[in-house]
Amino acid sequence: MRTGEPLPSVSDVLAALATGLWHWDTAAGLVTVDAEAARLLGLPARPATLTEAQTRARLHPVDWNEITGVIRLAVAEGTLAEVRIRIMDEQGRVLRVVRSRSKPSYDPERHSYELTGTLQEVTEPAPGTAAGRSAVTGDWRRSREAFLLDAGRALAEARSTQEVLRVAAGLSMPGFSPDGLAVFGVEGDRLTIIGHHGHQPGADGPFSHLPLTADYPAAEVVRTGRPVYLSSPEDYRGRYPVTWPLARHFGRHSWAFLPLTASGRTMGAWMAAFAYPVIFTPDERAVLTTVARMLGQALSRAGAADSQRELAEGLQRSMLPSLGPQIPGLTVAARYIPTGGGLQVGGDWYDIIPLPSGRYALAIGDVQGHDVRAAGLMGQLRIALRAYASEGHRPDAVLSRASRFLHGITHDEHMTDPRFATCLYVEADPETGLLEIARAGHLDPAIRMADGTVMTRPTAGGLPLGVDPDADYPTTRFTLEPGEIMTLCTDGLIETGGHDMESGWRRVRAILEDHRGDPESLADALVQGVLGPSSHHTTGPRPDRREDDIAVLLLGRPGADRGWGDPAAVRPAVRRTALSVAQDEPERIAEARRHLRELLHDWGSADQVDSAVLLVSETVTNVLVHTDADALLLAEVGGEPGGRRLRLEVTDAGDDLPHKRRPGELASSGRGLMLIELLADAWGVEPRGRGKSIWFELYESDGSGGR
Repeated sequence: MRTGEPLPSVSDVLAALATGLWHWDTAAGLVTVDAEAARLLGLPARPATLTEAQTRARLHPVDWNEITGVIRLAVAEGTLAEVRIRIMDEQGRVLRVVRSRSKPSYDPERHSYELTGTLQEVTEPAPGTAAGRSAVTGDWRRSREAFLLDAGRALAEARSTQEVLRVAAGLSMPGFSPDGLAVFGVEGDRLTIIGHHGHQPGADGPFSHLPLTADYPAAEVVRTGRPVYLSSPEDYRGRYPVTWPLARHFGRHSWAFLPLTASGRTMGAWMAAFAYPVIFTPDERAVLTTVARMLGQALSRAGAADSQRELAEGLQRSMLPSLGPQIPGLTVAARYIPTGGGLQVGGDWYDIIPLPSGRYALAIGDVQGHDVRAAGLMGQLRIALRAYASEGHRPDAVLSRASRFLHGITHDEHMTDPRFATCLYVEADPETGLLEIARAGHLDPAIRMADGTVMTRPTAGGLPLGVDPDADYPTTRFTLEPGEIMTLCTDGLIETGGHDMESGWRRVRAILEDHRGDPESLADALVQGVLGPSSHHTTGPRPDRREDDIAVLLLGRPGADRGWGDPAAVRPAVRRTALSVAQDEPERIAEARRHLRELLHDWGSADQVDSAVLLVSETVTNVLVHTDADALLLAEVGGEPGGRRLRLEVTDAGDDLPHKRRPGELASSGRGLMLIELLADAWGVEPRGRGKSIWFELYESDGSGGR
């Protein structure tokens, strides 16, 4: 071409370069091609207008999907859309591979894309080569898809911000893994660095508090919500001359800064830095963009989870008391373990309250439910119960007032969400070890005696708090002997791991019996035995494994100069227990039998244990049938193993003394004293100031009939 001659037309230049021109309007659903583009598509070499269906029929179906993805990415980033396309014939064979380059635009009113681009035939690179990495087919594409699946799964499983950052640091992208990463957040009008990888400690200092108006890629990404790709140090220096000196000494050659978005809001930026040049092909940008989106979503979820944990821990710290100074003469230990899922604080609580009398009150309870309302009611109920106790009320009055309070705040005229709570309230005298207990639907306490014997201590009780505002709560009194530890707990300790009350109690009882140490170490042993690795070998029978909060409160009375050591070294002279059975509680006769078996758990003769249980049943039943009084059962075991003595007394307030009768064969009663005379080693009836006491004794044998 001579100087001064007019330039050839664009169509002539494109034809000379074997490059076709095409236009696609997604709103109309039409694709217009010139003669060269039609030839490349396997059509006659003349201009044509095709429908999307006709065009799709000429392309590999996987590549058609790739085109739509690349177009959306290019519009979002404001870049060219470049993609390799396989052209197919009618038999499904690949005719050729072409490269498409276009500049797409988006019309928000029509919700459609429009783009004009070029088509040019290229040689398909060999799979696995560096050139093949930019193609939409081959090994690199399969590796990319596998990587994104693994990355998405790992980020979805991350539960905290630190876990998300660890996952991001371990990402190995196919073919172009970065060796330096940084995650930026936003506080007010400044950038913050949430975490980084591949840099020396302290290297993030100059970037940690940059203003969002700074001439820095991450700041621009946060401002605009658009990614920034820098393929070379020259690109970085040319676009960001002010902050280039800060980035130069890291020795990187390429950088990608991408927005971290969640719910349509840019919450930060992610930087991937490379020690080698990266041109950031559309496929590489697609991978980085996808990772950034997953990373933004993961950080958003983790941030919400972190906030929830901080809220739960704050609620827990504010609602549960610190034990403070120990009770003189007694030892107290407590543990609270929130459930493993959901809200990390629920309705379980414990408290220790100094009383005006110089005594101390211990309370443990569980509000129905495991939600925010349960946690709020727990806090209100704990404050109310502490207030009633501090006024000097007796245990029964404290629970009666607390029940009326809870009923009042949970029961309205619509009965939308009535709640109840269980509670065990103990008033302890540090000097004598006397305990006065009132129970509202809660578990009975368990006593670990100094010799290792573990017994549940049946106590009188009433309805859970909040059910009946006029409910009564009788008081049970007994003494905590030197060397004994009383265990109070919520049902989470018993039923965790799929256990029911029976199997769960067997597990807890074994821990209590085997323990050697003070209440603090016993509290740790209980939690470890229920939640630790060994607990997986003692799973319960229930298929429903939903876990509950665990609250444990231990009260111990050290023995003089005996501590909490080996039970053999602190064995008491007498093992003693007591139990009352009221006239309207005949079902407690079964509790009395079970209670006596626990007391005689190491008795030498099983036959004697059966005899003692039978005699207890007879004597207590005799009181309930033949008098109008309640029965009080007192049992003592004294002496050394192999030669011990069991003395059991059943006391009532009735005036009539029992006498032996000779019932006929068909008589249904009258054999109680005959059985005592036959089975007991000694027995008798003693009048009291008011009422009487029937007692019997058994002397331990070795099980073979000898003593």
